[in-house]
Amino acid sequence: MKDQYQLAILPGDGIGPEVVEQAVTVLNCIAEVKKIKFEYLYADVGGVAIDKYDTPLPAETLALCKQCDAVLLGAIGAPKYDNLPPEKRPEKGLMNLRAGLGLFANLRPVKVYPGLADASSLKREVIEGVDLLIVRELTGCVYFGEPRGIENSGGRGLNTMVYTKNEVERIAKVAFEAAQKRSKRVMSVDKANVLEVSQFWRKIVVETAEKYPDVELNHMYVDNCAMQLVRQPSQFDVILTGNMFGDILSDVAAMLTGSLGMLPSASLGSDTALYEPVHGSAPDIAGRNIANPIATISSAAIMLEHSLNMAHEAHAVEKAIAKALQDRYCTADILIEGGKKLSTTEMGRLLAENVKLFL
Repeated sequence: MKDQYQLAILPGDGIGPEVVEQAVTVLNCIAEVKKIKFEYLYADVGGVAIDKYDTPLPAETLALCKQCDAVLLGAIGAPKYDNLPPEKRPEKGLMNLRAGLGLFANLRPVKVYPGLADASSLKREVIEGVDLLIVRELTGCVYFGEPRGIENSGGRGLNTMVYTKNEVERIAKVAFEAAQKRSKRVMSVDKANVLEVSQFWRKIVVETAEKYPDVELNHMYVDNCAMQLVRQPSQFDVILTGNMFGDILSDVAAMLTGSLGMLPSASLGSDTALYEPVHGSAPDIAGRNIANPIATISSAAIMLEHSLNMAHEAHAVEKAIAKALQDRYCTADILIEGGKKLSTTEMGRLLAENVKLFL
């Protein structure tokens, strides 16, 4: 562990600045207790960057991120940008940021805290003890495949689902290595019954699995996986899947936790990693101080462990969150019977205080 770190902070749009502020509050508490320094370098991405620079990802933002130890992002997007061309929309800024940083693996842990077992829309006996990890490929599939666009004067829309052998091998490797540290089970999710690219995906995953004989590999079609996540989520350990399927399944899995505001993520590659909550910018509640900051704070915890070599501090943050929920503190999005509702800033302060108990 070093005594000083540079962190790129990209608050983004909507509730992004509000939830990121609370993650910084928790990080500042850790820095104070551990006598280290976090230098925060702020930059714009998404809609706020479009408004200022007419581009969703300024070159200066990408350059700043590359020089930092890690990147913490809030959220991007807003309805007012929906009529822009695809290459000009906020979401394109995020995709270009991932591509520019060489981020190909998105890790989305889904854990049901004991204090939230009754907050899910599913029965307690279905979701109690759920602890799974979705490993989503980030640089391929229909989001990046060519050719793409709207043709024939608006008479035809086209996107291409494509994967290369290298792309599948490297994301499969991440999943198998993650499974080795967990329950040693990987469920590869595809649509191999109708898509040739999924048949290719499955073939490469099976070949890669031969290097990990201690890990059990199974396969599931994406539609069945979506159903099984709601029916019996505890059957999963590590879910390995492509870009579009992972995007959809991780949102389904998020609701197991009681709220989309609970799910963190990490995007990893060869160097600088990006950490962000799974939820969107929620412009309808922006500025009201009611957004749930826990997903962003959990993302910061993953950042502490994976990028900053601060595993003890990361675990302290997770324990702080678990304690707050067990004590029935929650934000407006979480339905806990008899729960003590906190604002965004109040939850951030509470978690900062709780962290001190575990450092």
